[in-house]
Amino acid sequence: MLILSCSSKLRLLEGMLRRDLPDTLPVTRTRPPPQGRTLPPSGWVYGTVMHVNRGNPAGQEVLVDSWPEFKMVLTRPRREVVRDPSDYFTNLYTAFYRDEGTCRALLENSRAVDWGQAFQIQGLQDGVYETIRDIARTRGLEMETYLYRPLLHPDPPAMPQYQPDKGLRLAPVSPAHATLLRDTWNFGGNRWSLRYLCLLIRHFPNACLLGPEGTPISWSLTDPLAALTHGYTLPEHRGQHHMRPVVGTLSAQLHARGFPVYTRVLPHNEPSLHSLQRLGFRILPGVFYQLMVRPGFTQSQPASALDSAQDPAPSSGEWPHTHST
Repeated sequence: MLILSCSSKLRLLEGMLRRDLPDTLPVTRTRPPPQGRTLPPSGWVYGTVMHVNRGNPAGQEVLVDSWPEFKMVLTRPRREVVRDPSDYFTNLYTAFYRDEGTCRALLENSRAVDWGQAFQIQGLQDGVYETIRDIARTRGLEMETYLYRPLLHPDPPAMPQYQPDKGLRLAPVSPAHATLLRDTWNFGGNRWSLRYLCLLIRHFPNACLLGPEGTPISWSLTDPLAALTHGYTLPEHRGQHHMRPVVGTLSAQLHARGFPVYTRVLPHNEPSLHSLQRLGFRILPGVFYQLMVRPGFTQSQPASALDSAQDPAPSSGEWPHTHST
C-alpha cells in the first residue's frame, strides 16, 4: 500500500484515469455498455483525484496497491480531517480496482480503512460492495446500501441552456443559505450536516436560482467526487422546470474546469431520470454503490423516504437527496 503524495505522480495518475474515460475498462458488467462515450468504474475516483490535484479542498489522499502499475485506487480523507469518528459525511472513501483480490486485500487492511470509525464508500463495482459487506458482517458492523443509476453527459457544450423565468436570476449558492439547504434535506438534522454543506458551498462548484427576495428557490451543488449533488427545488416552485438552468449553468462550470459531468439517481426516481435525459445525460450500465458503515448505525428514515418520485432532478452525493424541477 502506497500513499501518493508526490504531485507529479498524482498528475500522472489523473492522466491514466482520464485515458480510461472514453471507454469502459475491462471489468465484469451485468450488461454491455451503450454505444458512445461511457464512464468507466474509475470515473468517480477520477473526479476525486482531479480535486486533489486542484487544491484538495476536502483534504483527501490517494492510495494505490503499487506504483506505477496499480490494480487498486482508494481515496480517503486525511487522518487529521476526520476529527469526529462518527462523521460519515467527512469520512468519505471512493474505490476503483482492476483486480478483485487486490481490492479485498486493501479494503481489509486496517491501515487503509479505519473500521473503527463511521464512514461511507462509493464506487461502481460489485466487488467493492461485496467486500465491504463481508468485512462489515465479520466485524459485527451495520451497513446501509443505496443503489443508484449512474448518468453521464457525453457532450456538455451541447447541453440546452435554459434562461431563468422573469424575476429570477442565477447565482452561486452563498454560505448564508446553508441553513436553508440543511433544513430541506432529509438527512440534514444532525451535527455534521451543516458543516458538510458549508464545505461544499465554499469549495466546490454550485449554482442556484434566486427569487425576487434573493432567497434560493432551486439549487444544486457538487461534491468531492465532482458529481452533481444535493439538487432541490422548494415545493411551492416545483413543476416549472427551474432546475434546468441550474443544471445547465453548473455543467458549464464543471466542463470549463475540465471535469466530466455526471451524477447518480435512485432507480425509482423516473421523473429525475427522464428530466436528465432530456438535457442529454445518458444512463450508464451497472450500479453505483453508496455504502454507509457505522458501529451501531440505525437508519433514521425508511428507504422509501429518501427520495421523492415527484422530484425530477439529479440525485447524488453522500446521502440520497430529494430533488425537484
